[in-house]
Amino acid sequence: MVLTGILGTVMGLNNTAAFMASCVAFVAVALWTDSRITRRRRETARETARETARDTAPEPMQDPAFRDDR
Repeated sequence: MVLTGILGTVMGLNNTAAFMASCVAFVAVALWTDSRITRRRRETARETARETARDTAPEPMQDPAFRDDR
């Protein structure tokens, strides 16, 4: 926000316009950061779900009566 405010002042914007530009930049960065965090959490949750499903999957029947290779 500070960098955007300085740039706005250097570009000749009045204080209100520089403040508004700073707020817009802050919201844009906050939304981008939130989306990245959410994406990383979602990927981690999917990996955990896959591992859990793999670990809890029933093992195939070992009884010869159920075999299909006769």
